[in-house]
Amino acid sequence: MTEADLDAVHEVEKLAYTHPWSRRHFADSLASGYPAVLLLGEALPGETPHPRRADGRVLLGYLVAMPGVDEVHLLNITVAPSQQRQGWARFMLDALALWSRGQRAQWLWLEVRASNAPARSLYQRYGFQQVGLRRAYYPAGQLQREDAVVMSLNLVAGGAGEPR
Repeated sequence: MTEADLDAVHEVEKLAYTHPWSRRHFADSLASGYPAVLLLGEALPGETPHPRRADGRVLLGYLVAMPGVDEVHLLNITVAPSQQRQGWARFMLDALALWSRGQRAQWLWLEVRASNAPARSLYQRYGFQQVGLRRAYYPAGQLQREDAVVMSLNLVAGGAGEPR
């Protein structure tokens, strides 16, 4: 992901979430040097239009992570709504886990909205374990807040990231 991609990334973000990251969140992540990766594809004839990069490729999804000491924190993983339930999130998790292991990380961490059952299910199938709860972590509209489920994946344990 580069600065030139941020308009398309932000378009997908707004389509995917009721409380999306701002364009500035992505710009700040890039400025901080966080790994930010795009999943790109080609449009098929008759396919629903997607946000595109300047080179014409379709933005299927993206992720942003933050490396730490012996760990990586997944900050954002998003698949364009029209591309969901096709295995793209798992594909990006595989890439992130492989990259994280290459960085000698032992753990992969994330927070997910308590109400996001599809994402929580994906993470559990992937091997993440619920390890905590952050109360009132996410905005939920109308001055409400929503809890975040904290999950971690042991990257050095045998079978981490394998289907259960």
